[in-house]
Amino acid sequence: MSAAIRGNVLKFSYIFTTVRNETRHISLLPLTSHANTSNAKMPVMVPCRAYAGTFMTNLTAEQLWKGVSSVSAAGRKRGRGKKIHSKTVKNLNKGQRLGIGKVNMVWPGLNAPVFRGKEIVERRLLPPDPDREAELIRLRDAMDKFRPMKIPPNERGWSGGKMGGRSIGAPDAIGDETFQDFDTKVLEFKTVFSMSANLGRKRRISAFVITGNGKGLAGFGLGKSPNGRAALRKAKNRAVQKLQYIERYKDHTIYHDIFTEFYFTKVFMKRKPEGYGLKCHRAIKTICEVIGLKDLYAKVEGSTKNTQNLTKAVFDGLTKQETHQQLADRKKLLVVELRKERDDLPVVVATPDEVRESVPKDEELDYDLIHSKGKIELVRKPKLPFYTEFKSYQKRLQRLAPYRNQRQRQIQLWAAE
Repeated sequence: MSAAIRGNVLKFSYIFTTVRNETRHISLLPLTSHANTSNAKMPVMVPCRAYAGTFMTNLTAEQLWKGVSSVSAAGRKRGRGKKIHSKTVKNLNKGQRLGIGKVNMVWPGLNAPVFRGKEIVERRLLPPDPDREAELIRLRDAMDKFRPMKIPPNERGWSGGKMGGRSIGAPDAIGDETFQDFDTKVLEFKTVFSMSANLGRKRRISAFVITGNGKGLAGFGLGKSPNGRAALRKAKNRAVQKLQYIERYKDHTIYHDIFTEFYFTKVFMKRKPEGYGLKCHRAIKTICEVIGLKDLYAKVEGSTKNTQNLTKAVFDGLTKQETHQQLADRKKLLVVELRKERDDLPVVVATPDEVRESVPKDEELDYDLIHSKGKIELVRKPKLPFYTEFKSYQKRLQRLAPYRNQRQRQIQLWAAE
């Protein structure tokens, strides 16, 4: 290096180049006022590590949201993340437009064209927009609000948007046979797991449905599949292959009171007059609607949460009921019905081909007790009103005792004649 250059005061400045692989190269260039620098050496490149980036700039938005809205499998086993589902992922890009920010400007190529005719559009400021920030805040706050799924009233199930009690349409056609008059309703829809040696814990969806035409023809089926829709389709197609015909009295109720049981589920069903309605368990109510029963009272004792056992018990009782004519032919006696609207006057509803001359005294002749299997439903003692403890009420009962049930007894005597 020449003496002129060595004698000059060297001034150094740092020039930073593009960051590559988290390393910045710093070049030290001598700045001189003389033009004679031909003998000067090339600048020295000194590598150094940069720490300008953070996890907020190096990770994507999806990865950041996953960190606060999910938990690992190991953490879930330790009880972590119990309230993790309360956090909802927000799309912070919603409402944002490319080229529009806090400062309202015209950016050619972003929010405005580069050319207008033959003139080049220049960058310029626009009047401030105070409503833009408020609109962004409103959109982000609306993401936290829960929006329930809207289901038409005629398609809703037992509770909210759950599948129980919902209609899923008619089964698929089999060849030329279509099931246009059939309707399928879901009785049970749940997630089940099974352990296998090769796959470990296997998760599937179990669907239990009933299908019928509302005219006494119905069947139930069970379907399992990793996909919910596939499980429902499999269940309703199996149900239509197991159709059973249910006898109905005047197309609105059953022929007689029924007691039926399946394992630990016991069901008492009673026939009712027209207009009574269906007062029973919600699963039994759905079964009756699909079959075509309109008036029925049913009480479930024992296990009420096992929907499959409950359905099997109801179908077992309904398929084993005996019509009036079948009972008359079996007993070889007249079947007589006593109705309250007729003041308990006997009405013959079935006549056998051959009538017996004598009836044993110990033979049971009550139509409902014949099919009850000796079982009676548990009826809780009603709570008496407060005035039953008064002395005046006891005196009233003593005064009306001679006339108690007089009208009913008189009608019974007339009927016996």
